Amino acid sequence: MPQGGNFACALRRRQRSISRRLRESRLFARAMHSPHHPIVAHIVPIRRCNLACTYCNEFDAVSAPVPAAEMLRRVDLLANLGTTIITISGGEPMLHPELDEIIRHIRRRGAVATLITNGYLLTPDRIHRLNKAGLDYLQISIDNVTPDETSKKSLKVLDRKLEWLAEHAEFAVTVNSVLGSPVRNPKDALAIAQRARALKLTNTVGILHDGNGQLRPLAPDHLAIYHEILEPDQKMFSFAQYDRFQQNIARGLPNRWHCRAGGRFLYICEDGLVHYCSQQRGQPAIPLERYGIEDLEREAARTKPCAPYCTVSCVHQTAMLDSFRESPRQVLADMIAARRERSPDYRPPAVLHVLTWMFLDGPASRLLAKLALRVLKARC
Repeated sequence: MPQGGNFACALRRRQRSISRRLRESRLFARAMHSPHHPIVAHIVPIRRCNLACTYCNEFDAVSAPVPAAEMLRRVDLLANLGTTIITISGGEPMLHPELDEIIRHIRRRGAVATLITNGYLLTPDRIHRLNKAGLDYLQISIDNVTPDETSKKSLKVLDRKLEWLAEHAEFAVTVNSVLGSPVRNPKDALAIAQRARALKLTNTVGILHDGNGQLRPLAPDHLAIYHEILEPDQKMFSFAQYDRFQQNIARGLPNRWHCRAGGRFLYICEDGLVHYCSQQRGQPAIPLERYGIEDLEREAARTKPCAPYCTVSCVHQTAMLDSFRESPRQVLADMIAARRERSPDYRPPAVLHVLTWMFLDGPASRLLAKLALRVLKARC
């Protein structure tokens, strides 16, 4: 690409990033104000996948795409519930012939549009189409450096795709490496993380779960790699920085938390049924068109026996937002403590002191919340 093209792409990327952050600020304000709308929903437009990773339980080899009109209707239903982030997953969602229109419709309805893909179908032209559709985030998981019997999602195959994303994508890109899968060389996860950082892409590390989303503790060598991957200069407000879930999971320890799946997090399968998450399909399994505020409140309040050893990080993250709404000072204190565990000399930035003041209980916090909602034009 010519130098002028690089500059124009960088400028558009910067503009998109600013717009995305502003919209996310509105969504955060809404989440702080209202506890009864979904924060995140995953929708599946196709169960079929072009790969067959041995550890995955979320795909088949035969399913047809859900008709586009039905997918748009489901997006409308989620938007009517107040859903703020809609993630398209699968299967492999890029096999859906009308994926771009689904993304556009998510954006038309005011939600953040996210895509989870294995990356095999990415080309420069396809990335430009995703830009044009208005995609906000893309996550691509890479399991190993070279393909093996466990997974073909390898850096050797996907490295060129990552370069294209770094060059052309105007949306944010996250490269996720997974520990705990039976790949030949566990240290591949570190190589993947280093490559993502070299390309200036966001990197995360996940821990493999069993078929019910439950914990598989890391072996000592995997645990050492996990800690090596974590970035010492990670941003204060990244979920990985605060998230004690992953730290406990890596050590094989349970977490004490209240899962709000079915309320704040929804998983909509290809049949249009609402489930707690991808690993708890069948509960509550209510058709989306019949899902209402009573269902959201009931299922968010329900205690889930799978919660202590759950590894589904996107469900953890939505619960963390509610924890911040309910106990802001404690959450901020935990964020600082987590950072100091890894960086003993860490000094919290001034913004933390402002946040601590803003979210104290009492009339001042309510006034500030109302003001934030008005300034950010958030819909309640």
